[in-house]
Amino acid sequence: MYKVERDRAKRMRWPRRLPEVPSRVWSDDEWQRLQRGYQAGAMEEKWNVFTEGRTVFCHRSWTGMGYFEVTFAPVESGGWRMVEGKVARDRLEFFKRLLSRRRRDSDAFDLVLLELVLSAIVLGEPARELREKLDELVRRQEPDPDSIPAGYVEHIFLGSRSEEE
Repeated sequence: MYKVERDRAKRMRWPRRLPEVPSRVWSDDEWQRLQRGYQAGAMEEKWNVFTEGRTVFCHRSWTGMGYFEVTFAPVESGGWRMVEGKVARDRLEFFKRLLSRRRRDSDAFDLVLLELVLSAIVLGEPARELREKLDELVRRQEPDPDSIPAGYVEHIFLGSRSEEE
């Protein structure tokens, strides 16, 4: 289990309510694993994730800045579902400067990145479809999508995951 250092976590700046959240139903086992969180252990790991009550917080590991806050609720038929969320809208946020010609703050981008952080980083799932969708969303905004090297989008926005648990 990861020990997530909440003391480095910084409050989300200019939060904006997500108009929708991913529809995935997370099993009870997955919810328990999400509650344990994730602590980045190397530069290539971009996210720290922790839970307080039913709210999951996703912070960038280098800066400690809050990026997502999502609240979960139990589903009557079993499992857990996101019921509401917030995303940072910091005008100085470094995500918007990574590929400087275009903004990286579309609702579709936020939904895919949020689910990908929880699925691929916290749970360690392959999440191939989500990875492809993230790459597609970023490339669609670029004037010259072929100029983006393979793997760049995933490296910059998602990062890697340590296999230690």
